[in-house]
Parts: sequence; structure tokens; C-alpha cells
Amino acid sequence: MPVIRVRSQRVAPPGGEEGIRTPSPYKFKSPLAMANSIPELPDMPDIGPDDSFRLLIKKLSLYIAENIRLPSTFEQLRTTAAGDCLRHLVDHLVLNCDHPAIVNALLALKWHYGAITEDKGLNDARASGCEIAAWRLLTHLSEREAVDYCLYEIPHPALEASRQSDEEETSQVNEHSPLLARAWTESVANPRRKHEFPRPTSDNRRNLLLQSLTRLTMSMTGEVDDEGEEEDDPTAPFINLNALEIAAIADAKRFLSQNVVQKIITGIWNGDIIFWDNLSVHTEKKPRFYNPRTADPFSRLRVPKYLKSFEVVFFASFLFLYYAVLVERNPTRITPLEIFLYLWLAAFSYDELSEWIDAGSIFYAADIWNIFDMAIMAIGFTFMVLRIIGLKTQNEELIDLAFDVLALEALLMVPRVCSILSLSPYWGTLIPCLKEMAKDFIKFMVLVVIIYLGFLTTFSLVGRDSFPLRDMTWFLTKIFFGSTFVGFDIMREIDPVFGPPLMILFVMLSSILLMGSLTGMLSNSFSRVITHAREEYLFVYSIYVLEASTSNRLTHFYPPFNLLALVIFRPLRLFLPSDDKFRRARIILLKATHLPIVFIIALYEWIRGTSLRGATYSAVKAPPHGAPIASPAMMRKLAGPRREMRGRRSVTSLQSDQAAQSRLGMSSMERRISAHQARQAEEAHEDSTYAERATDVEVRIADLAARIDRLTELVISMQSQQSTTLGDVSLSL
Repeated sequence: MPVIRVRSQRVAPPGGEEGIRTPSPYKFKSPLAMANSIPELPDMPDIGPDDSFRLLIKKLSLYIAENIRLPSTFEQLRTTAAGDCLRHLVDHLVLNCDHPAIVNALLALKWHYGAITEDKGLNDARASGCEIAAWRLLTHLSEREAVDYCLYEIPHPALEASRQSDEEETSQVNEHSPLLARAWTESVANPRRKHEFPRPTSDNRRNLLLQSLTRLTMSMTGEVDDEGEEEDDPTAPFINLNALEIAAIADAKRFLSQNVVQKIITGIWNGDIIFWDNLSVHTEKKPRFYNPRTADPFSRLRVPKYLKSFEVVFFASFLFLYYAVLVERNPTRITPLEIFLYLWLAAFSYDELSEWIDAGSIFYAADIWNIFDMAIMAIGFTFMVLRIIGLKTQNEELIDLAFDVLALEALLMVPRVCSILSLSPYWGTLIPCLKEMAKDFIKFMVLVVIIYLGFLTTFSLVGRDSFPLRDMTWFLTKIFFGSTFVGFDIMREIDPVFGPPLMILFVMLSSILLMGSLTGMLSNSFSRVITHAREEYLFVYSIYVLEASTSNRLTHFYPPFNLLALVIFRPLRLFLPSDDKFRRARIILLKATHLPIVFIIALYEWIRGTSLRGATYSAVKAPPHGAPIASPAMMRKLAGPRREMRGRRSVTSLQSDQAAQSRLGMSSMERRISAHQARQAEEAHEDSTYAERATDVEVRIADLAARIDRLTELVISMQSQQSTTLGDVSLSL
């Protein structure tokens, strides 16, 4: 489906006349005009706390499209004057906006502009601008506020409307109110009502986004009829997604690699931020800080760190059974060890299938180890089929082939057990490099195969009387992998006339040109990727944490206990309704089977001193009683004090700067230079928080741009002083 290019227009004022358009930041002005004129700030989006997510995206897209009109790189928007509009937007949002979905909207627009294929340079610049504005906004907030914004999930429009009406009537409903009013309020506030609106899977999200998100900004320009807006909401794929999940879908790797975001993800990884604090029928999924005094101990089963640890233990036992079956190698019957191997393989396959359904194909395929898991399942089931057929038919060759196929499993299972190393920064940084180098290698091998087939055809036809096609294929393969002496030995046997020159040409192409080019290309690929390897590593790490913690399933059975749930409850669902009793039975089975695991987790946390530290941890400071993440109503109540504190802080700093300047008697030129130095200090602070390290060329370019800016400001100041002096002379005359 072709993506429609977005055209943003200015909304006419109530008087009917179109307002004055904000001049482009790239428009040239004379130095004298720049010195005598006051810089005009662009019109800021008027965002209300009750605006819908769709309207919020429209307002932000109008501002982004109006102020970013030229292609710019990420670094240019971050460090040069091309990104001034983003600084103004962030300052405006910090002081005047308290919408809980503001970060979600910016990241959704990042996906929107990044998915457009037309005018790629401009739309990539707008996508980068949205990403920069999102993480800059988080740097202006406290750690608790950053957690609130990043983990806020987009509600369903119908549920949000019911919640707003419920908040308005809450003060009127009490013990003296009619029973019907209280019943209606309780039904709206019932957390189980949220499950009426299903959470879209990840593979459906991208298809829906490609079809619908491009219509978000068109309705502001009048290109979409108002009648069709309510029927097909293009923001529907974002329902029940938080900002971190949207960032993962939008490939916002720079946003996810920021320190403030990684603190939140680390808190989720360690279990300091949880989404389920109790295992009961009416438990609601909600991000909150973990409090060991009030939380259910079985909720620790959903912590990604413990999930990964048990995964390693499970694979170690899986590998033990694998080696035991291969060493035993009974050709006549299925042994008990082999039965346990089949059970472990079935439990592993069912767990991977559940993970794929919960996370979707996008999140699932983003982890390279999931590709290993798919190959392990394919080889394991192939062994089972060959083994059973061989025993039924008493075919010894088929049985031997089954064990040979099972021997291939070691190529994948041994690295899979050591996959825990990929969570360390060193090994996790190398894996993205190896992935990109493998992609470039496969692309280069296409050229090698084409050249190889050409020479193979020529040599086979020229030397058809001396060597068959099979032998010639093996000779050329040896030559390609370095055995050049083989070619020199047989070149005259192929043909005394054409054999030597063709063989010398093939040796030069394969051993010198192609191999040298392949080595240089892989070296360039490694050096190119290693500069962004940390972003790639943190991106994969963030995806693993999110897909392990944000599942909507209340009960998660560890393998091989998941086979019990499969055998007991799946058949009952065919003729019994999935009600609260059914859910309560699953919870009872989970607690009965996972009690030893919970005891080990509790013992580990007691040794680590987690229970003594309460709800505070090193990543993000939690409140003393493990309060949940702020809801929209709570955030609106805190909006006034937060805005007042931010405004008081900005006004106080401005007054202190003005007082200091008046005391020192600074001239206009010195004030301009100090403003430039302040901007440089702000950029330096951003550089310290920005994860990517700039190269030497980027540092030199930034230094040169800073010097040019200082010279321009000096020239402007000198011209303004000259114009003032000439004006005084003319008045005196």
C-alpha cells in the first residue's frame, strides 16, 4: 500500500483571516535585521490534559511539519540551530503540558515519519526530531515522572470516556447514593473490563500501523472527512501500549539507549518495577513499584531476571538429557531418558509458542536466540519422527539417520545454554556486529556464486573429455578456498590451450580479488557497526525485558510445568466457559507447582538484602510504600503543583541571570556571547547524557560550527553598535 505524504496546513484563526506564518529557521536575514529584530518563537501546540491520543498526535504533527522543512541529520538537529524548534517545543511541554501520553505520541510520530518512503530525507529528519524531543522531555523530568510517562499505556477510547465520566461522578457517589449509581461506578472501575478490549499482537500492529497511521495528520488538513474519522481510528493499533513498547516497534534505538530510559528498563529487569503484584482472579495489570511487604511472592515469577535464570537451568537439564540419550543410543526401544527428552522438547516448544503469541513475530524475531530456538525445535521434531518411523519399520538405517540428525542439535544447544553471556555489555556488543557482518557476507556471496557458476560452466564444457561435472565442481571449490596448487596441476589436463589462462584468471579472481574484497568489506562493516553496537545491544536487551514482562497473561507456567496446564486446562476449554473459577484453578495449580521456585527466589532476595531495603533501588527511587505508577487522574491532580514548581524554577533562574547581568553591567554583545555559551553548556550536558560517542570528524565539524556561530554573533553585535552610533550622530546633527 503506498504511503500518503503528509501535508500540514495552518489552521485559520477564529476571525477568518489567516495569521502570519512563522518564518523558517533557515530563511536568510541580513545581520542588521537580525540585530534589530526580536526572534519570534514558533506557535506552540495547545495541548490539554483531556485531549484524546489522536488529537494529541495531530497537534504535535502540525508543529513538527511546520518547523522542520529541510532534511537534517540526527546530529544536526541535536547540536545546531536546526534543532532550535525542538528546544522550544520541549520547554513548552515541560512548563505547560501534563498530558500523560505525550511521550507515546512523540514516539508514534517517530514511527509515522520513519515509515514514509517518499521524500525520505525530510521525513527521516522529522522522525529524528520526534525522537530527540521525546528523550529531551524525559531529561527535564524527575525519575518518578519519567517512569510515569514511559509506562503509561494508551487506553481504549471507550474505556477512557467511561473513566472520565466516572471521575466526574465519583465525588457524588457515596454510601448514601442509590445502589444503581454505585453499581455503575464499580462496573466502570472494574479492572476486568479492560480485557474486553484485546491487546493487538505485535505482528498485527505493524500491518495496522502501515495502513492507518499515515492518516493521523491528514485530518488536520481537511483531507479526511469528518464522518469517517470516528469509524476508523488510525490510533487503534497503539491501544494498551506504553511508550517503551512503541519505541521498540518504531526502532527508536537512540531513545531506548538513553540513561533515563535504561534506568527504567533495568528496574523492570531486576523486578523493582512490576506489572502484577498479586495472583488473584481480579488482579489488574498495572505498572507499580515492588514492595516486598505487600506484594504476592508468586509475582516474582514474572521478573525477567528470574525468567532468564530459570531458562538457563532448564537448558542445562535439556543438554544433560540430550547427551545422555546420545551416549545411550538404544537402537531397539525408547528408553526412559529418551521419554524425558521428548517431554523437555514438548515443554520447550509450548513455551516458545506461547512467547511468540504474546510478543508477536516482531519482538520474537528481534532476539537472535529465538532463531536458535526455532532451529532446535525443528531438529528435535525431525529426530522424533525419524526415530518413531524407524522403530515401527525396524529400519536400522533410518534409526541411525535419526541419531545423526539429533547430533546436529549440539551446534545450537551448546551456544543456547551460554546465551546468558549476551546480557553482558561485552558479549552483547559483539553479537550485533556479527549479525551485520553475516548479512554483508551473504550479500557478497551472491556475487561469488555468480562468478563461480560462470567458471564452472566454462571449465566443464572445455574439459568435458577429461573431468566430469562432479569432479570439476569439487576442484573449483578447493581452489576457491585456497588450494590454488590443485588448479595449476590440472589446468593443462582441462585443455592445453584455454586451460592455463582460464585457470590463472580464476585463481586471481577467487584468491586475490574476491577474498581481499570480502576481507575489506567485513572490516568496514565491523567498524561501521561497532560505533552503534551499544545502541543495538541495548535495543535487543530492551526488547527482551519488555516481551518478558509486559505479557497480558496472569499465570505463566515455567517449563516443564506448562505441560500440566496444557494437559489439564486446554481440553476443559472445549466444553467449559473460561470464567473466574477456571482462572482460579490455574492460579492454584501455578502456586502448587512453582512453590519450590518461589522459595529459591525469596531466599536469594533475602541473601541479597532486598527485603531489608524496602522498595528503594539503585535505578529509580520508588516511594516508601510501593505505590502504583500514576494513573491519568492522579497525574492531572499533580499537574498544578508540578507546573508551578517548573515555572517557579524557570522564573527563578531567569531572574537570577538577569540580576547577575545587571550587577556586572554587561553589554549587549557580552550578553549575546553568554547566551551562546549557555546553549553550548546545554549541548554539552546533552552530550554527556547521550549514549553514542561522537567520532573525530563530528567533533571537528561541531567545533567549526561553534566558531562560525561565535564569529557571526560578533559581527552582528558590531554592526548593531555601529548602527546605534550612526543614529546618535544623525540626531546630534
